[in-house]
Amino acid sequence: GNPAGKKPGTKNRATLAMEALLDGEAEGLTRKAIELAMEGDTTALRLCLERLCPPRKSRTVSVSLPPIGTASDVLTAFSSVLTAVSEGEITVDEAQALAGILETKRKAIESVDLEARIAKLEEAK
Repeated sequence: GNPAGKKPGTKNRATLAMEALLDGEAEGLTRKAIELAMEGDTTALRLCLERLCPPRKSRTVSVSLPPIGTASDVLTAFSSVLTAVSEGEITVDEAQALAGILETKRKAIESVDLEARIAKLEEAK
């Protein structure tokens, strides 16, 4: 970037002009968008609904998992995740995210195990 450029937070002219035009009109514009939505304007309706119900963000999930020290322990943990889905405790998307984390853990365990086995073989030489 340009070290002598604009200071952080500086607005460009178009933004400043837009803000000046809209200053004091927010309530009227909001009312008009609601009226259009109520009349069936799908774009206005979508705009209003997006403000009322923003897209759902991920949430913290609580699933009891067994201690995972070996790659075979991951299978037990996967079973716990599947049980949580089947009982409605977590969503399928949340389970998929947990499965990805468990898979990463499995790969890490296998990498450490493989490294130890290689070191042991090299020692034996």
